[in-house]
Amino acid sequence: MLRFLSIRDFVIVDRAGLEFSPGFTVLTGETGAGKSILIDALSLALGERVEAGQVRNGCERAEISAEFDVARLAGLTDWLQENDLENQGDDSGTCLLRRVIDSSGRSRSFINGRAATLHQLRAAGERLIDIHGQHAHQSLLRSDSQRDLLDAFSGSRELTQAVALTYRRWQNLLQQRISWEKDSATFLQEREQLEWQVRELTTLNFSPGEWQTLQSDHSRLSHAASLLEATQVGLEILSEGELASLAQVNAVISRLQGLLSYDSDLRSVLDLLESAQIQLQEAVYELGHYQQRLDLDPQRLQDMEQRLTAIHAAARKNRVTSDELPDLLMTSTTRLEELMQGGDGEALAREEMTAMEAYLEHAKSLSEIRDKAAKTLSQQVSDAMQTLAMAGGEFSVGLIPLEQGNAHGLEKIEFQVSAHQGLPLRPLTKVASGGELSRISLAIQVITSKVGTAPTLIFDEVDSGIGGRVAEIVGTMLKKLGEERQVMCVTHLAQVASAADQQWQVAKSADHANGGKVTSHITVLDQRQRVEEIARMIGGMKITEATLQHAAEMLQMQSKE
Repeated sequence: MLRFLSIRDFVIVDRAGLEFSPGFTVLTGETGAGKSILIDALSLALGERVEAGQVRNGCERAEISAEFDVARLAGLTDWLQENDLENQGDDSGTCLLRRVIDSSGRSRSFINGRAATLHQLRAAGERLIDIHGQHAHQSLLRSDSQRDLLDAFSGSRELTQAVALTYRRWQNLLQQRISWEKDSATFLQEREQLEWQVRELTTLNFSPGEWQTLQSDHSRLSHAASLLEATQVGLEILSEGELASLAQVNAVISRLQGLLSYDSDLRSVLDLLESAQIQLQEAVYELGHYQQRLDLDPQRLQDMEQRLTAIHAAARKNRVTSDELPDLLMTSTTRLEELMQGGDGEALAREEMTAMEAYLEHAKSLSEIRDKAAKTLSQQVSDAMQTLAMAGGEFSVGLIPLEQGNAHGLEKIEFQVSAHQGLPLRPLTKVASGGELSRISLAIQVITSKVGTAPTLIFDEVDSGIGGRVAEIVGTMLKKLGEERQVMCVTHLAQVASAADQQWQVAKSADHANGGKVTSHITVLDQRQRVEEIARMIGGMKITEATLQHAAEMLQMQSKE
């Protein structure tokens, strides 16, 4: 239930703090006083789109906060916990929605003091309040609105989503099959080419690592004779020849060591020679090992050259470099798999048939639920019409089969009406006058709101176009609905206002001390003030004793019912 609404610097409201009660509350006031501004402000707190000019003139920002009692809304409290937006204060049964709008049109949203997205604000708002706008009766003339209303009444939202999902999958597969049949020759040719290419590259069994090893080994094997000759010459010069360098160095070291006792300055020379001796000896060892590892196998070199030739030939044939062959195999394999999955006409036809059967299964279930809901809604609205000055009238929700189903099911929803007894049922758009349409719309909204889950219902001038005895009945309907839910109604009808449990008056005034700025104020009326306001609604600006007496009688009669 809505507990409190705070509005600051919104349109022509400078400050307003409103405390709400259970039951049926009406907002009244002269035309243009700003009755619907309260609804607009609340709608923004529930996530509605911001429009230009909603920040009060001369102010930097507007702020709207709405406080709700959610202790009995298990679904909402679970949702708040899942989104880490629960109220962790002392009053855990309270939910606070807040919207701040700056003069540039940007806004920030908060739930229980935590920053929230606009989507989250709307999701929470849908669980808290159901607003029926003053132009709702106009939307009833649209086929899609009629369908959505019936589905909401039947509680089949999840099923309608499943129907739409399975329909899209079926249509996607249908288009794939049609495309395959149209381009099957091209697909088959591409698949054959890819099969040949993948088979050849798989047989080649080539990897980037092998390419580097092949190049290195081939370079070494093709120059093995030169490498062996150079190695042998090096060994001869360093250690194996008659004038080997290592032997010459050893001889110099031996001779100088014998003379070291005569001149110690030779030590530095000896250190350098001994280091050179060690380096030369290491070089001799390494050359010896390298010589032993050299391979002069002509057959291996021939095999390696044949392998390189095959790799180069495959690269030229596929118009890529040799090191790009592994990537080509990967991309070709992936594309071939795609063609194998989507290029089999029979497999596509089977998938399409399965998808169609799934769609029909869901759509037929939806049709059954719609049929039951349509009968119930038709009867209830027809019953309501009898009390709304349409005696003998009949309302019917028609389910017109479609030649081919669509994302919304197997039938078109059409609201039909017979305004008087004996007249045939015809589409609502063709037979209902403005007044009749308003009454039928109100009946539908009241009836469908009963099956909703939102604890608060708001009706914004949905009673336009009616009056007299019908207005009294509408007031009684809303009052009765207020026994089950928290109901608010913006109205210009005295008959509806007199039926309310509480009445608020919206008035507009100019502040001459502040440049003549116009502001809107909301006053909670006591019993005496209610009599005066209802008298104004009956007689306009000129209020007589008779008008006041009539207003008091209206309130007294409603209090007895």
